[in-house]
Amino acid sequence: MTVLRGARERARAEVTAAIKEEARRQLAEQGAAKLSLRAVARELGMVSSALYRYFPSRDDLLTALIIEAYDALGAAAEEALRSAGRTAPAVLRWSAVCRAVRGWAVAHPHEYALIYGSPVPGYSAPQATVGPASRVGLVLAGIVGDARADGVLREPDGAPALPPAVRGDMDRLTALLGTDLPAGTAAGLITAWAGLFGLISFEIFGQFHRMVDARDAFFASAVAQLAAGAGLSGPGTGTVPGDRAGS
Repeated sequence: MTVLRGARERARAEVTAAIKEEARRQLAEQGAAKLSLRAVARELGMVSSALYRYFPSRDDLLTALIIEAYDALGAAAEEALRSAGRTAPAVLRWSAVCRAVRGWAVAHPHEYALIYGSPVPGYSAPQATVGPASRVGLVLAGIVGDARADGVLREPDGAPALPPAVRGDMDRLTALLGTDLPAGTAAGLITAWAGLFGLISFEIFGQFHRMVDARDAFFASAVAQLAAGAGLSGPGTGTVPGDRAGS
């Protein structure tokens, strides 16, 4: 009985993987708004009713793809952090993570577009996507937290005072994350997090065309500025040998 159950589970996993692979292919060709369970089933030689046993709706399939994309991106960031090592300067670890995030996006532009592109009409992301979507932000927050613990975090020069409402947001955020970051530092971190994905989105979606040709150098410089905005400074913000993502 156990052998039979294992075979069934393997077969279900294989079909599920095939469905998601075909869905990703259709995303690349037509975009998320046109994803159709019937079209996926047709390409796989399945009847629609059989596919619905795996994904009851288009939104369930989209959610699975979104979670996988966020998790893959988060894993790339976490691996870059591990590879850099805890003893490396915080700004070097920050840069390594940012390069890894950009590298994943350049290598997987359609999956990136699914999670950071235009919202899919009629789709509302469920709570299950929140954790995976937070992984990169948590990596960056951890680097800033380590810098504070190591006594090398600084308040950004000339940072304006936060409005009371924003300070309240930052206090609530740091409590949620279980950190003791000052509100101003937390605001700089959120700004840098948003700035990182703004840079990557401009590159992936073509806004840098005929405007920024030296993509690697520009990204390294921008990442250094984002690091400074989050309270990190020092050497190590440039590109590393062989870093050619998006050039």
